[in-house]
Amino acid sequence: MNELFSALSRTLSPYYAEMSIMLMATILVVYGDIINSHIKRILAPYHFILRVSLFVVLCAFGYGALTLYGAPFLHHIIAYLPWKYRGAGFVFAFMFIGFLAERRRYI
Repeated sequence: MNELFSALSRTLSPYYAEMSIMLMATILVVYGDIINSHIKRILAPYHFILRVSLFVVLCAFGYGALTLYGAPFLHHIIAYLPWKYRGAGFVFAFMFIGFLAERRRYI
């Protein structure tokens, strides 16, 4: 079993940075509607032009910043795993996000 984990980590290790970005983007896809609904509730009493402007700023810069700064954070979290389990950690994280998406009826 350890050989399988090591082979998976060895195969995926050149792609850990990209996989962190993919994982962060997947989290934002699954939970972005919750963020948008909170922002919509906060911005509801304001004028239309201000609401649209702040929504564009949120989408362009907010989600971009979450992706740019959240992905290295996820990579840092995965780095706490021993080397041979890091590949399995990424696979498990994607499967877990898929499970959460299924529970939210996204699949």
